[in-house]
Amino acid sequence: MSRRLSSSGTPQSRGNRPGGWLSVLPGRRGTLAELYSGRANSFGLLRLLLASAVVVSHMYPIAWGHLDPLWIKSGEQTDLGKMAVVGFFVLSGFMISASGARTPIGRYSWHRALRILPGLWGSLLVSALVIIPLLWHWQHGTFDGYWNHPQGPVNYLKGTWNTSISTGWDISGVIAEGRNRGTNFDIGVNGALWSLKYEILCYIVIGMMGAAGVLQRARKFVPLLALGLWVLILRDWVNMPTLRGIPGEMNSVVYVPFLGAMSMHFIIHLIFIFMIGATFQLYRERLVIHDGLAVLSAAVLGLSLWVGGLFVFGYPAFAYLLIWLAIRLPRPFQKIGRKRDYSYGIYIYGFTVEQALAMLGYAKHGKPVYLALAMAGTVVLSALSWHLLESPLMKAKNWTPWPVRKLKERAAARAAAHDPLVAPAPGPESEPAAEKPPRVSA
Repeated sequence: MSRRLSSSGTPQSRGNRPGGWLSVLPGRRGTLAELYSGRANSFGLLRLLLASAVVVSHMYPIAWGHLDPLWIKSGEQTDLGKMAVVGFFVLSGFMISASGARTPIGRYSWHRALRILPGLWGSLLVSALVIIPLLWHWQHGTFDGYWNHPQGPVNYLKGTWNTSISTGWDISGVIAEGRNRGTNFDIGVNGALWSLKYEILCYIVIGMMGAAGVLQRARKFVPLLALGLWVLILRDWVNMPTLRGIPGEMNSVVYVPFLGAMSMHFIIHLIFIFMIGATFQLYRERLVIHDGLAVLSAAVLGLSLWVGGLFVFGYPAFAYLLIWLAIRLPRPFQKIGRKRDYSYGIYIYGFTVEQALAMLGYAKHGKPVYLALAMAGTVVLSALSWHLLESPLMKAKNWTPWPVRKLKERAAARAAAHDPLVAPAPGPESEPAAEKPPRVSA
């Protein structure tokens, strides 16, 4: 039996290497811990592809009144947009759990807020104060009646700033008028925002785990939580009359403080997939990156879409496939999105751009033209969002409020007074930089 040295320098048999029997099969590339680098991965490309897939998916219900073709082909289990959201949650779970494990809860919360809220609030203001007023003017020939409408922009912003969508999806009835005219078939100014509250909920769960020391000292809880949620999903699937379809709890709603009404279906399913991504991060020294496993995962995903069991078997397979792609895609792909991450902007602007194009009648030119115009307009807005809002504000990730700085300085001074060997805490000028928050979209 061949032998090698472990990280501690002791002999270790090949059968005891991470991955077990997989380690002797061709196609094994190493463990995730060995291969993953924060500066050399394809997460940026994957996020761009997932965000673009959401735009492609949304054009069907907005301009043609039906879901994209994957909905029928999967037996009404999912559509392309929802699969893209699942992919985002895998990648978020992987990256955000690393931040939660090494960052104090205050700093962690600040980083997450900087990444989500400025871009969101910017998109809301652009929609409510620029795009939708112009569409109102196009419909009515005047701005009169838009600003003081009972369901006007102020009402919309009040119910949407925190992602709860508590005051409705439309602004001043502009989209409703488009539906009456037969140009628009979806009711919302920005239907893509539905997933952000679930993303924030997952951030809160990870933050609590990090603050409680679970991510650092009791990491087994994370895969156990994923397993418990998987059992619930499996139970629903077993009780379904057919192998394909969506479980019955889809319409069950709970009210979460601050975030508002949330579907139990998406709470269970999205936290489940988020925790799979987190498990991959926490057990990266045991997760084998294997080409054969990637092929098997692709086969399981395709079979689950065709036969059924997507939520039970397809989601975990999809999660592994995404992590494998992030590691194994060729090096040139690793440069995409590293310095300029437009994926979040594409996600939060695409729906509104598509609604505007449909209302102006561009759907009559066919899907290729409509999609090309939608992507062009969306990329422009997402680039502006990144360069004017998201990137500049993320530079404030190391900012500490003045009262907190003073408390730290006083505590350090008291400690130094009791023990002269204790060096005073560095001031804000010499404060070590916190970790760079992973670039991740909703």
